[in-house]
Order: sequence, then C-alpha cells, then structure tokens
Amino acid sequence: MAAIITYTGYFFAYYAALTMFFHLLGLVNSKAAFVARSLAMYMSILIASAYGLGAAVFLSLIGKRGLSQWAVGRCFKLCMYISTGLHFDIEDPKNHLGTVRPAVFIGPHQTEVDLLMLGTMFPQYCSITAKTQLKKIPFLGWFMTLSGAVFIDRKNSKDARQAMQGAGEQITKRKQSVYMFPEGTRSYTKEPTMLPFKKGAFHLAIQAQVPIVPVVVANYSHVYSLKEMVFKSGSVPCKVLDPIPTAGLTSADVDELARETREVMLKEMIALTEKARGKTAVKTVPVKQQNGVAKASGSDMRVAA
Repeated sequence: MAAIITYTGYFFAYYAALTMFFHLLGLVNSKAAFVARSLAMYMSILIASAYGLGAAVFLSLIGKRGLSQWAVGRCFKLCMYISTGLHFDIEDPKNHLGTVRPAVFIGPHQTEVDLLMLGTMFPQYCSITAKTQLKKIPFLGWFMTLSGAVFIDRKNSKDARQAMQGAGEQITKRKQSVYMFPEGTRSYTKEPTMLPFKKGAFHLAIQAQVPIVPVVVANYSHVYSLKEMVFKSGSVPCKVLDPIPTAGLTSADVDELARETREVMLKEMIALTEKARGKTAVKTVPVKQQNGVAKASGSDMRVAA
C-alpha cells in the first residue's frame, strides 16, 4: 500500500511539473499552451472522476443520488477554471435550469470541451444517458448506476423509438431530467452550424411527455480547436432557451419537432457566436428544406433520421 501511495505521488508530481513546464513555454509558443491546457484538462477530468465516485456513494446512502452528476460537474468546472482559465457563462433569465423538471435538455456537440459546458450548466437531478451495456463495466458502470444515469437499450440501433423504450418511464418515475446531444457526435466546426439531428432525444421527450429545453452554446473554435492546436483561456456564452412542450405529441410529430427545434437553436447559436467573437456578422451554412424537413448537400446541415 505504501508503495502505491508513493508511486501515485510521483505520478502527480511529474504530471504537475510537466504541465507547468508547458505553461511557461506557452508564453512564447501557442502550441505549447495548447499542450499545457490539454494536460490540465485531463487532470481535471481525473480529479472530478475520483471525487464523483465518492460523491455518488455518499449521496446514494442519503437518498440524494440524483445530485451526483451535478456535484461532479461543479467539481470539474472549478478544476478547469483554476487550471485552464476557460469557463462558460450561462444565461438563464427565467431560471429554467432550476424550475423545469423533468425535462430533456439538448445542446450542440462541438468538441470534448463540451464536458466543461455540462459541468457548468448541469441542473440538479439531471443525468446523461448511457447504453444499458455500460452497466457491466467496472467502476464506470458502478458510477453511472449510483449517480442515477438513465440507461437506454440500444440493441436495435435502427429504431430510435425502441431504443428509448423504458427510458421514458425512468424519467417520469424518478423525476430525473436528462441531457442529450442530438447531433450524436462532435462536429469540430469552425462556424455556428450543427450536424444533422438524430431523433432519439425527441422520441424520448415525447414518450415521457416532458418538455425539451434547448441549451445553445456559441461556437468556440476561436478558443479551442483540436485540429489547429488552439486552447485559450476565456469565456464562452451559453443560453438556456424556453422549454418546448411535447404534451399530446406522438411519434408522427418527431420530424417536425426536430426541425423546428434545430431552427430555433441555430438562430440563437449565430447570435451567441457574434457576441463571443465581438463581430456583427458570422458566416453561416444555408439550409434547404424538402417535404418539411431540413436537407443539405456538401457542407449544408440537415435534420435526418
């Protein structure tokens, strides 16, 4: 045990020294600054993960496991602010984060730094969604179970409605909100656009008959870009939009709901990006429509199945 503690101490000391070295080198080289803040981000993730496992156990014992992922997020937010200087400013004038529950929160998925956005905006009694198969993975599965993650059976990945079966019941029964990225993957775009929306989040909201709450984030490629090795300190604006009700809707309304939601989010994303970059005009990607559903070719975005 003593040897494990000693080697762990050596690891953290070496890691801290390496990060500090690149931070100092970053004063004259932007690529070194990228490495320094990336190292700091990974260490923040490690610290928040360790804290999260303990928090999930404790909160489960006192009957408050729905707060676990919120607690982990706030820990990560603090670690990132101290180590990288990057933070997200949440604009929620009507306090939807504190009053709308349960709900399906959705937002654009730009890069891995979205973890920090989640850590900043995650409301209490909210969790991510996860594949049912992850329950069997040691540590990760244990934490997700303890923290109240909403598990989705994705064995039939071609049918979004079947994949969401049971998840809606978890939401309503536990009054637990969820956060989902409707794009399904990171876009790494440099302009305020979004990838095609998948339908899972909308099927889930309709099955549970809970509102969809869009959380829009400015495009922050000027602050973080993996491809260009840019990682700067700074602030990124986010805005919580008004809830979109789903009461009375059915699966037949999913396409229209996805299209309208995406249009509202894209409009606000453009405005927030202008604010973040201090510009009055931002390059946008045109979206064509066909049969009421957004379509595109080339770099155009669309809502797809």
